[in-house]
Amino acid sequence: MKSWRLKVLTFFIFILAAIVISRLFYIQILNGKFYQAQALGQQAGFKEISGDRGQVFLSNSKDTRGQFDSEQVKSLAINQDSWLLYTVPSKIEDRQEFSKTVAQAIGETEDSVISKIDQSATYAIIKKNLSEEDIVNLKKLNLKDLYFENTPSRFYPQKDVASQLIGFLGGGGNGQYGIEGYYDSILQGKKGIEEKRKGLDLLNSESATYLDGSDLYLTIDYNIQFQAEALLEESKKNVDIDSGQVIVLKPDSGRILALANFPHFDPNEYSKENNFDIFQNAMVQKIFEPGSIFKPFTMAIALEERKVSPDDMFFDSGSLTIGPDTVYNFDRKKYGQQTMSGILEKSINTGAVYLSQKVSHKTFLDYIDKLGFSEKTGVDLQGEVSSRNEGLKKGSVFQFATASFGQGIEMTPIQLASAFSIFANGGKLIKPYVVSKITHEDEEQKTEPKIYSNVISEKTATEVTTMMINVVERGFGSGAKVPGYYLAGKTGTAQVPLSNGKGYYQDKTVQSFIGFGPALNPEFLILVKLDNPKVSASALSAAPIFKKLSKYIIDYWQIPPDYQ
Repeated sequence: MKSWRLKVLTFFIFILAAIVISRLFYIQILNGKFYQAQALGQQAGFKEISGDRGQVFLSNSKDTRGQFDSEQVKSLAINQDSWLLYTVPSKIEDRQEFSKTVAQAIGETEDSVISKIDQSATYAIIKKNLSEEDIVNLKKLNLKDLYFENTPSRFYPQKDVASQLIGFLGGGGNGQYGIEGYYDSILQGKKGIEEKRKGLDLLNSESATYLDGSDLYLTIDYNIQFQAEALLEESKKNVDIDSGQVIVLKPDSGRILALANFPHFDPNEYSKENNFDIFQNAMVQKIFEPGSIFKPFTMAIALEERKVSPDDMFFDSGSLTIGPDTVYNFDRKKYGQQTMSGILEKSINTGAVYLSQKVSHKTFLDYIDKLGFSEKTGVDLQGEVSSRNEGLKKGSVFQFATASFGQGIEMTPIQLASAFSIFANGGKLIKPYVVSKITHEDEEQKTEPKIYSNVISEKTATEVTTMMINVVERGFGSGAKVPGYYLAGKTGTAQVPLSNGKGYYQDKTVQSFIGFGPALNPEFLILVKLDNPKVSASALSAAPIFKKLSKYIIDYWQIPPDYQ
C-alpha cells in the first residue's frame, strides 16, 4: 500500500518537475529576449537623439609659413546651447495671472504671451533664445507649468570674417554654401538612441562615438584672412569698389591661407539678408575675364613651344589689324622696339597677340586645358563652377587674339590662382584646398597636397618669373614693390562683358594684380581682384593692396630680405 502511494507521489513530482522545466525552457530559451527586453524596459527608457554637429576651426599661428599649429586656433563655427520657454496651455489654471507673471520676467507684453498660449492647447512656445537674465528671472518664479527646452544652435564667433568661406547652417539643419555646405555630411551629427536607466542617464559609449559629427581644421590663417578683408574694406572707402576678392595660398602645396570677399555678411543673421547673391563665394562661383594678368600664360606658351626666346625683340606700333578688327594697347600708346620682358612690363596687348600668333589655335587651347581653365579645380567649397570656354574653342582668329591678353576667355579667381602657381612651383600645377585635417574622437585624417605633373618646364617658369620681377621692379607693377624683396607679379585691367554676351560695358572694369614672393623662393601667392573701382582704367588700384598684404605676410612670417 505504501509502495503504491510512493509511486503515485513520485509520478506527480515527476510531472510537476517536467512542467516547471518546460516552462523555464519556454521563458528562458524560447522567449528569453522578449522577457529580457521587458525587464529592461521597466528600468530604462529610450529616446531618439541627434549627435552634435562637428565644429570648424582655423589657425592663428605665427612664423609657421601656413603650417597648422594646434596650439593656436580660433573657432569659426561652433555649437552653443539655445534655450526656449514653453508651456502646456491646457494645464494652466489662471491664464491671465500666468501670462502677466511670465511677461514681466522676460520683458514682453502680457498680450503677446496670451496670444502664444491661445494658439495651442498642448504645446506653446513662449520665447526662443532665452538670455541668461531671462532664465534666472524665470527660475525665481518657480511656476509648475513652465518648462525649458535646450535646442542647440550653430554659432559663428568671428561673425562676418570669412563668411562666404564658412557658409551657414540653414533652417532645415543642412549646411548651405562654403565649408558648411561642402562638408555637410561629415559635419552632420547622426541620429541614435539614448538609453536612460533609473538613477542613471547614460548614452551607450559606442553610440556616442558614432553620433557626433567630425571637426574640421582649416588651412586659413586668421590673421592673414582678417588683414585681407580689412584691405578690401579700405578699397571700398578709397575707390568705391562694387565688390572684391583676395586669395592667398601656398604655391608649393595649394594650401589656401585666405579667401576674402567684399561685401560679406554675418552667418549668425543670414536670414536678415535680402540679396542672396551675397552668400555666393565669388572665388569659386563667379566667372570673369581676367584681362592682362593672363599675359604671363601667353608668354609661357610661346617660350615653352620654343617659338620665342627671352632675348627676342618685338616692335610695337600701338595697334594690330586682324581682318576687319583692330587690337589696340589699353592706353592707345606706341612702345616701339621692346624685349619679350618689355611686353609684360608695359602690358602690351599687341605683344601678347604677337606671341599667340606664334602657335596654332589647337596648341593654345591644349595649354588652356592643361592649366585647368576648362574644368573645376576641385577645391573643397560648395558650388564651384567653371567655364569650358566653348566660345573661344569655336572662335575666330580675332577671338584668339583677344584671348592672348585675357579678353574673351573666362575663369574663376580660384582657377586663375591655381594656374598661376606654375610660375612659383617650377612649372607644376597644384590643387587648392581649405581643410587641413578632419578629426573624429581619436581619429585624424590629414589632407595631402595634390601636385600635378609639369604644365611647363622649370626653365620656362624661371624665365617668365624673371620677366614678372621686372614688371614689379621697373614696369607698370612698381606700385606692388616691397623694398628689400624681389616680388614677381602682373597687373591687369579687364573690360566687363554685357550680361547678354554681346560686347562690353563702357563704364565698368575689373582691376587686378597677381603675384608671389619672395620671387626666388616663393612662400605665398596673392590674387587681388577689384570689381568696378571708380577710377580711370589706367589707374592701378589693385597693386597697392598686393603690396600691403605682401608686406604684412613678410613681417608676420619674419621672412629675411633678398637684399639691403
